Amino acid sequence: MQGLMQDWPLLCHTILDHAARVHGEQEIVTRSIEGPITRSTFRTVRHNALRVAQALARDGHSVSDRVATLAWNTDKHMEVWYGAMGIGGIYHTLNPRLFPEQIAWIINHAEDSILFTDLTFVPIVAAIADKIPSVRKVVVLTDEANMPQTEFGAVSYEAFLDGTDGDYVWTKVDENSASGMCYTSGTTGNPKGVVYSHRSNVLHSMMATPLDSLGFAANETVLPIVPMFHANAWGIAHAAPMNGTKMVMPGAGMDGESVFELLSTEKITFSAAVPTVWLGLLQYLEETGKDLPDLKRVVIGGSACPRFMTETLEGKYGVEVRHAWGMTEMSPLGSLGALKPKYSGLPMSEQLDIKEKQGFAPYGVEMKITDDEDNEQPWDGETFGRLKVRGPAVASGYYGGDGVEQFDEDGWFDTGDVAHIDPQGYMQITDRSKDVIKSGGEWISSIELENLAAAHPDLVEAAVIGIAHPKWDERPLLVVIPKEGKSPSKEDILGFMDGKIAKWWMPDDVAFVEEIPHTATGKIQKTTLREQFADYTLPTA
Repeated sequence: MQGLMQDWPLLCHTILDHAARVHGEQEIVTRSIEGPITRSTFRTVRHNALRVAQALARDGHSVSDRVATLAWNTDKHMEVWYGAMGIGGIYHTLNPRLFPEQIAWIINHAEDSILFTDLTFVPIVAAIADKIPSVRKVVVLTDEANMPQTEFGAVSYEAFLDGTDGDYVWTKVDENSASGMCYTSGTTGNPKGVVYSHRSNVLHSMMATPLDSLGFAANETVLPIVPMFHANAWGIAHAAPMNGTKMVMPGAGMDGESVFELLSTEKITFSAAVPTVWLGLLQYLEETGKDLPDLKRVVIGGSACPRFMTETLEGKYGVEVRHAWGMTEMSPLGSLGALKPKYSGLPMSEQLDIKEKQGFAPYGVEMKITDDEDNEQPWDGETFGRLKVRGPAVASGYYGGDGVEQFDEDGWFDTGDVAHIDPQGYMQITDRSKDVIKSGGEWISSIELENLAAAHPDLVEAAVIGIAHPKWDERPLLVVIPKEGKSPSKEDILGFMDGKIAKWWMPDDVAFVEEIPHTATGKIQKTTLREQFADYTLPTA
């Protein structure tokens, strides 16, 4: 016997329909690329998304066509997203922080048929315009007054929408049809394409909604600093309209002063970004003496959140920190570090021990850790191994059939992370499998060493890599950037770390640098660091 329930497909445009119908006057505030702060609503965004769909259909785009975006977080970017999905097409976010050659490779691999770009990135498009033959038109997300002259025949967003009135009916597609694409740079070799479905995006938005997850409500205001080209702004571009949450879009302004301006003027209650953004904000607050009276909580992910950052935001500014983990392949939510009731009465230092972990999985994400022979390991908080996941918003493969070795026949995806899980379900990443330091047959977590060193008051950032050692195979080298005007010594830094980790984990040396390389998604670029220190000889060697 089957249930007598309606067959109501989970399609992404129903999210925007709901937002416009129930929360139509809720604001979407944008720091425009042209400069001024602009204000729109969910109702207006839906109307313009229908116009985008109408214009795309008029120009011959249809079901399964890839619609590329090279853009910041703005209301226009959302209009293009939902408009693309509304014709049964696939929005494809491009990361502007990649090299132009990589962007061209990704466009060609995806076979994008049209490209929408912000003014900021017109020079990038100009550099690759003759290398992307599948792209039939380039649209610059601005009006005619601000439209630059281009040699590749671009048109303004205003001109692209000319002649449309929004009188369009969303194209009906199956809920398992592709709705979005995002290429991950967290792999070896060329970037790999992750293809989201309507169903997976809708379910992921529901997973992100509960208070113990990202948490969305109609009486909240969210500032998604994490870009939409980073796995759907961690799902916020779908989950916020689903719940009627006011959105404040930062555009290109991600420095400490710009972020603070939006936090204060729009009374932001919730935000999400990578650690480097919060570091910039904390430095600005320290320099100016300003406060954060409205901000209730922040989600920090993308790379491990240093302990001092959580301690400062919570202890000094009263802002709850949710340490998060996820991947492009997971849409991206994998876990969030909300405190369970049994930990709420602990002293702050013990709460920080819990918050350093990446948290527990929401409903919809299954986790396990295995050894190299794929034997499942216990959830004892100590035994670590390869972290594997599966669920309705987890990729089952990469576009074009790449990376098949990461997916097994039971649906488990090998994340490439090394982790352990405690009896309460809290997962903690100890390293990437390719970054873990193997010393004397034992593993050392580079992430734990980095977090500890980064808490030193005279350091801006720290990275740890393994250096070849004749006796131990590898030993850790600590690479650090001192704060401006500070000159900490090697002995001072190692002394700060002493007693907080096992003796044999202690770095064998400290290297002082002016810059630590980062990937396009803000993660420390260990491959480049290893190349930089390839000929380095440790004093213990």
